Amino acid sequence: MKKILFILTGGTLASTGSENGLKPSLSAEDIFKDFGGMARNYTITFRELWSLDSTNMQPEEWQELATVIYEESNGGIYDGIVIIHGTDTMAYSASAVSFMIKNPSIPIVFTGSQLSIENPVADAVENCRAAISMAGSGVPGIYVAFDRKVMLGCRACKSRTKSFDAFESINYPYVATISSGGLEINEKRIIESSGKMSLDTTICTDVFLLKLIPGIEPDILDYLYEKGYKAVYIEAFGRGGIPFMRRNMAEAVNRVMEKGMIVVVGSQCMYEGSDFSIYEAGQKALKAGVIESRDMTTEAAVTKLMYVLGHTQDIEKVRAEFAVSYCGEIKIKTHN
Repeated sequence: MKKILFILTGGTLASTGSENGLKPSLSAEDIFKDFGGMARNYTITFRELWSLDSTNMQPEEWQELATVIYEESNGGIYDGIVIIHGTDTMAYSASAVSFMIKNPSIPIVFTGSQLSIENPVADAVENCRAAISMAGSGVPGIYVAFDRKVMLGCRACKSRTKSFDAFESINYPYVATISSGGLEINEKRIIESSGKMSLDTTICTDVFLLKLIPGIEPDILDYLYEKGYKAVYIEAFGRGGIPFMRRNMAEAVNRVMEKGMIVVVGSQCMYEGSDFSIYEAGQKALKAGVIESRDMTTEAAVTKLMYVLGHTQDIEKVRAEFAVSYCGEIKIKTHN
């Protein structure tokens, strides 16, 4: 019988009502009683790590969570790990852990729910069932399981606030789906291991996310530089357009990059990614020296930027790291 470890971090799935609204407070015992026959074919162990609303999950928690996952994966005890996590920042945590743990040796699956497991119409049990199935599949990797779909952790994005189909796999097919035929894995979309599992939680959090709007003043970049940010990730327009008339953002990008600030740019559009070669506005951004994030999610781009900056702040080395894929986060050559 396969052994699955559940790591509990809180989130809506583990929440109950309070005078201040829903808050994570259910114990492992409370959650397990609602599993019913779902765990019949597995030996389930729980580890209660935190009881946090995921809005309070920050880089320090990513580092501790990655360390715990690595240690539990490395012991040879468990066939898979499921992380119960709040939905609001799950995509950030799954992406961050995907960069911190290289070549995972077992399936590591994030899941959560839109309603507490105590709610009779909740999606919690169904999502846990999907997560257990993937965790017991024997296919190593870091995944998010939600609404009978399994996606790469670095490709997941929360796209809906209330619906049960809250997560999408952005610019990458689902790695598995669940139907009447059971768990159906898309073998062609699994990221193959390229070596031994390793852990590296070194990051730099001096990163700012900036979404462009018409009329934005370019000196916002100078302000961010003066405030000590080492890098900024810009969500630009369309395929990657940065304004250069009247309020010349492209010139401001060049100015701060010459001072040593790193600027990575992607599209505000969730799907299909950027291509700076198409329009004059994009080409001017490239000439200014920006690093293009192509088809990455914002969550993956930001966490990868933090991870890479933790190891180098040399612009050309950062550029080189964004030109390779660590865990399937970007559609280009794979990382060695």
